Amino acid sequence: MAAAGVSSTRTLRTLRTVRILLSPLRAPIPNRTGPLRLLSSLPPPGTWTSELSRLPHRDLHRLSVTDPDQFWGAAAADRLRWMKPFERVQDCDLNRGKINWFPGGRINVSVNCLDVHVETHPDRAALIWERDEPGTEVRVTYRELLEMTCRLANTLKAHGVQKGDRVAVYLPTSPLAVAAMLACARIGAVHTVVFAGFSAEALAGRIQDAECKVVLTCDETVRGGRSVPLKATVDAAVRSCPSVRHVLVSRRTDGGATAAAVGPLDVPLEEAMKAAAPVCPAEALDSEDPLFLLYTSGSTGRPKGLVHSQAGYLLYTSLTHQYVFDHRDGDVFGCVADIGWITGHSYVVYGPLCNGATTVLFESTPVYPNPGRYWEMVQRLRVSQFYGAPTALRLLLSYDDSWVKKYDRSSLRTLGSVGEPINHEAWHWFHDVVGEGRCPLVDTWWQTETGGICIAPRPAEEGAPVVPAMAMRPFFGIEPVLMGEQGQPLSGQSVDGALCLARPWPGMARSIFRDHQRFIETYFTPYPGCYFTGDGAWRSEDGFYQITGRMDDVINVSGHRLGTAEVEDALDEHPAVPESAVVGFPHPIKGEVPFAFVVLKDDLGSPPAVLRQLRELVATKIAKYAVPEHFLVVERLPKTRSGKIMRRVLRKVATEATGDLGDLSTLDDPSVVQEIIQAHRRYREQHRKS
Repeated sequence: MAAAGVSSTRTLRTLRTVRILLSPLRAPIPNRTGPLRLLSSLPPPGTWTSELSRLPHRDLHRLSVTDPDQFWGAAAADRLRWMKPFERVQDCDLNRGKINWFPGGRINVSVNCLDVHVETHPDRAALIWERDEPGTEVRVTYRELLEMTCRLANTLKAHGVQKGDRVAVYLPTSPLAVAAMLACARIGAVHTVVFAGFSAEALAGRIQDAECKVVLTCDETVRGGRSVPLKATVDAAVRSCPSVRHVLVSRRTDGGATAAAVGPLDVPLEEAMKAAAPVCPAEALDSEDPLFLLYTSGSTGRPKGLVHSQAGYLLYTSLTHQYVFDHRDGDVFGCVADIGWITGHSYVVYGPLCNGATTVLFESTPVYPNPGRYWEMVQRLRVSQFYGAPTALRLLLSYDDSWVKKYDRSSLRTLGSVGEPINHEAWHWFHDVVGEGRCPLVDTWWQTETGGICIAPRPAEEGAPVVPAMAMRPFFGIEPVLMGEQGQPLSGQSVDGALCLARPWPGMARSIFRDHQRFIETYFTPYPGCYFTGDGAWRSEDGFYQITGRMDDVINVSGHRLGTAEVEDALDEHPAVPESAVVGFPHPIKGEVPFAFVVLKDDLGSPPAVLRQLRELVATKIAKYAVPEHFLVVERLPKTRSGKIMRRVLRKVATEATGDLGDLSTLDDPSVVQEIIQAHRRYREQHRKS
């Protein structure tokens, strides 16, 4: 596509560059399926995907890892609208944590998500806001979303927000939240969306770390038939956030004086946007300017503000959205994730909108007003792709199948699973009952850090096998490698090890905000020259990949990553708790839940009262989902001679897998293990009686 405002000479130069990139592809590349049938000339602008989609997936993947400059250069030139063409495809060095894609290029993400589609289909629905009450959905066209975005962008500028400033978004999944993200992108501000279930203290920590100048919120949100105050949480948070100059407050419910109380920083958002101009020029931003920060849990207890940049992230989310889910023009894409998480960023907002799709914003819960809510929505909105979490699926399969079968699901063409590895029972129910055995089910593996899907069963050649409950195939540009205990790459099949990715790809995070050294140490130091995912994986005899779970002290609660150190930090703040240790514990619905081992002082209250206070403390400091499901009071914790808590022993105790505790020779006092086992038996007996 030619960029608006770019000279015809520059446009021709761009096309000539892409022809040069593609010209070597005329020579066959040897592979197991025979010569690679490649393009003999550059496809017309806008047809890159349709031309390359005719090639076998295996050949496309081989091309993307053997000649990434040619593959990604052609994709970026043709799929995105550039204000200034990029000069190189990449400048990356994983050893130094240096990731730079499309240097020299200038782009605007909101233009690619809105303006280009307003030019061709302005009245197509960009968003379908599936509000809490069924049947009250609101449709927003691309033309309307562009105006909303421009008015909000001008409102932000009127309140002092400039390029590079950070803006916190504490909103439920809604058109306003999407407009807030795109408004920041339009003027070059950096948004950090905070999940609207986080506590005031967790919100404040993220605002403080990012030094946000403005917070966007609303009076209340509605979920599962209940109103949840958000403004009160923001008020409590900003008291300790001196960087915040304005709080822009929208009205979701007009929910009363308490929720809508006006403070000295507050600005009524609807009034401000009404007064703002409906047109806002888009800033020409460098390819590597930050687009957003998103905070994710780490094993150290301090959330990491991961930085994602402009062009590479948008290209990768666009390509994965189209290829993994088989997106076609006119589809209604139904990802039911909250926008506070990376799934919502990539597959509710940026990927679908870049592709001109109609994307669903799901405000409610899977069981409100009944367990048929998802499938009633699929029938009513004619959803083409449904992308959900195993946690919700495990909850729904406990109900009678009639809640699914009573609704028409014939519009569904692809099913997707995200957030954690899906178990076999949930996979078969999702595939056989919901999808009637006719819809491909893509079990996707990726992370906040990766920006988009890295391993999934699709894309693949027609008729290629799909293994239930397995992520299977790397996406374009992704080259997995499994590492052994000595840091060596593991060759062959039927092996398991630490999952690393051997090559950079455009969608990956660029840094940790203001702590690039931590970024390097976390992701690139453990296995030099590779990105370390923190997950373990198994490679099958057929070369497919199965994710086996986290290798660090991070657990997955209902698809949300939670650092055990975060929970321990909260517990240890209680004056009655000198020390604690938290491990992950299997849960039939949530996947994992925190299991806390706590040491209590003798002179500070009764244990039941203290445990109630600990639950409240974790809910206040982090969120309700972080509250441990189990508390086991112990006299002491198992520690090595150097003072390190041996958490693998605690995991075995929690799961009653104490038959083989492994090597205990490094423990300072091995007898502590039997003390904890006995305490756990007493705890288990009490639970069974109750």
